[in-house]
Amino acid sequence: MSSIVIAGAGGFIGRHLVRAFEADGFTVRTIGRGRDADARWGSDLTSVLEGSEALINLAGRSVSCRYTKRTADEILRSRTETTKDLGASLAKCSNPPAVWLNSSTGTIYRDARDRPQDEVEGELGSGFSVAVARAWEQELYAAPTPIRKVALRTAITLGTGGGALSPLINLARIGFGGTQGDGDQIVSWIHIDDIYGAIRHLIDHDIAGPVNLASPHAVPNRELMAAVRTHFGSPLGLGDSARPRLGIPLGARMLGFGGRVIRTEPELVLKSRWVDPGVLRGTGYAFRFPDLDAALADIAAHTPRGLLPVQLG
Repeated sequence: MSSIVIAGAGGFIGRHLVRAFEADGFTVRTIGRGRDADARWGSDLTSVLEGSEALINLAGRSVSCRYTKRTADEILRSRTETTKDLGASLAKCSNPPAVWLNSSTGTIYRDARDRPQDEVEGELGSGFSVAVARAWEQELYAAPTPIRKVALRTAITLGTGGGALSPLINLARIGFGGTQGDGDQIVSWIHIDDIYGAIRHLIDHDIAGPVNLASPHAVPNRELMAAVRTHFGSPLGLGDSARPRLGIPLGARMLGFGGRVIRTEPELVLKSRWVDPGVLRGTGYAFRFPDLDAALADIAAHTPRGLLPVQLG
């Protein structure tokens, strides 16, 4: 039976991957900080890596927080140091996994409203989040092991039971699910089932380098929020600029206030992330949920009523 190693398996995506791989008959070994992990950071990692089919590294502090010096340092170190540790351990393996898939982020690209950014012609941006992503990928490619390496440039992941969607559902359910900023910023997203499907595709195909994990159909923020209201809350929300009598748009100033309340950065919703999955499309991956409406309908069918718990960084 094939085994998969998942580092950072305690997060929203990691928990889903563990369940999905196990349901498909794989043995899953985990690396983390909890007592239930098969190996813990700071200890010998080679024992869980030896003989596995693939390593998937998702480790990294949540970016859903205010960017102070302390949290910024933690965000960077939690990504680069764990990646460096994995590289050193893989170099010691006599039978390492065939492929190492390491998290990155779709926010590595510039703020784009003119055209989508793919892995070949996409233009990298600037700022703190981009610097973190660059350092993260550099650590992956610099690792002293000759195995195939893939940087997973992941878009906003939508699914049941956590992640980026829960705060938006809560906003919709209390009547604040309107557009954010001018509403024209592009939102690249992916259903969590396609995270798993894409990773299986990448394991099975000889693909290396950066890969954008994103639906082929990104949407403007106003379209995203309208769909969230339709599927999860009131069909009308404060900030719906198409209906000004219902409230003002949630501009940068109001988002700044809201960010202080929920301890997150307005950049996470104001930046236009238009990420195109060129590699996945070009290698024949068939998305299970390419369209937003079907993705949210599936998630809504498994989402409880009322306000949802939100894990803040």
